[in-house]
Amino acid sequence: MPPTTPRPPSRALVFTSLGRALVVALLGLIAFATFSGTAFAQEPTPTPPPATSAPATGAPATSQTPAADAITVRGALNNAGERLSGVDVRAVDSSGAEAARTTSGNNGAWTLDVSPGAYTFEVVPETLPDGVSVQGSVERTIAAGQSNTVIFSFGEARTATVVPFWEKFIRITVDGLRFGLVIALSAIGLSLIFGTTSLTNFAHGELVTLGAVAAWVINVKMGVQLIPATVLAVIVGVIVGWLNNSLIWRPLRRRRTGLIAQLVVSIGLAIGLRYLILIFYSDRSQSFVDYRARTENDWGPFAITNVNLACIIISIVVLVLVALMLQRTKIGKAMRAVSDNKDLAASSGIDVERVITFVWCLGGGLAALGGVLFALSELGGTVQWEMGFKLLLLMFAGITLGGLGTAYGALLGCVIVGLLVQWSTLVINPDLKYIGGLLVLIVILIVRPQGILGSRQRIG
Repeated sequence: MPPTTPRPPSRALVFTSLGRALVVALLGLIAFATFSGTAFAQEPTPTPPPATSAPATGAPATSQTPAADAITVRGALNNAGERLSGVDVRAVDSSGAEAARTTSGNNGAWTLDVSPGAYTFEVVPETLPDGVSVQGSVERTIAAGQSNTVIFSFGEARTATVVPFWEKFIRITVDGLRFGLVIALSAIGLSLIFGTTSLTNFAHGELVTLGAVAAWVINVKMGVQLIPATVLAVIVGVIVGWLNNSLIWRPLRRRRTGLIAQLVVSIGLAIGLRYLILIFYSDRSQSFVDYRARTENDWGPFAITNVNLACIIISIVVLVLVALMLQRTKIGKAMRAVSDNKDLAASSGIDVERVITFVWCLGGGLAALGGVLFALSELGGTVQWEMGFKLLLLMFAGITLGGLGTAYGALLGCVIVGLLVQWSTLVINPDLKYIGGLLVLIVILIVRPQGILGSRQRIG
């Protein structure tokens, strides 16, 4: 009998020798790879010689090859409006070793490629101009899918104990006013759409995101300065609002589709638009080219950056113009008439469908502008693929608090929500501040569901 050696199942005897040879070769490759990996892991990493770490040409002090999972970290060195070029910035890992180093360009911008993990980012003091000092290093955990922008503060450091509580409260109040105005700018269209069509549009948050993404594409990809890019993004928002009404909501109204069915359609549309943005945009936060630097103005008890001040002024001007349009213009009066009684407005000669189309275009444009201001003032100049979804809860809380269907109620309610959200940071973790919007929504729906300026007959 032949020896009882194991034979491959369902194979001919002629292939037995070939199979054994392949198994032996595979085991040899595995053993070689294991031994090589252990040897390479034990090999010490050579330290770059200090003599070549800082060439006189202003190039980065060290040159590391980015890893396969490297993430780009960026920032801009700005000392009270002065862009600092030729300044070294380095990243130090948790073991104290320098992971990467670079030199800022002519506009003060710098970028580093590091692997995910916790780092301390430092400005090398020796490379700073005379008379300029940095307040300290910045510790940051770098991970994919989040804003990886590092901002350094220059000048004399001011500790938290120097700022009294009343001054801190005033600053938070101003910031809450800014936040509330941005929410109101985004939510007025949502309130007007509800007033004229009785539709609760859950896809309105995606209109906010589309506006910010459109501005980012025009600003970054096409090289257009941010202010004209924002104007073009508002036009894109108007077009998207018109398409929403023409392709989806007008056919549903003509078929006399119920409000519950339209609500379900808006939820599905919101999910579809959100993930289309994710596919064609990115899951990472992307920064605008302009206005990433933060220069804070100290005016006594007030401290506000130029970007936030501009957001407040723009929001107030646009909201005043919307109020004047509602009160003084023919289309504004028609909008209020349709909102009060659609049938009576139609019987008096008002073209209801034309008014609703205008409301959708106005809501899309305001949502796009609100998305850009929200990205600039609240997200540090970055655009995120689900930023509108995060803002949607606060918009609903604001218009519910002020009164559904009323533009002035939306303004009042959103400002109050913005103040409450920012005031809550005095007692809770700032990362949890948006939960205040949910609490406001629950309390208002229980105590006064028609809102501050809403009428009970409108809701009932």
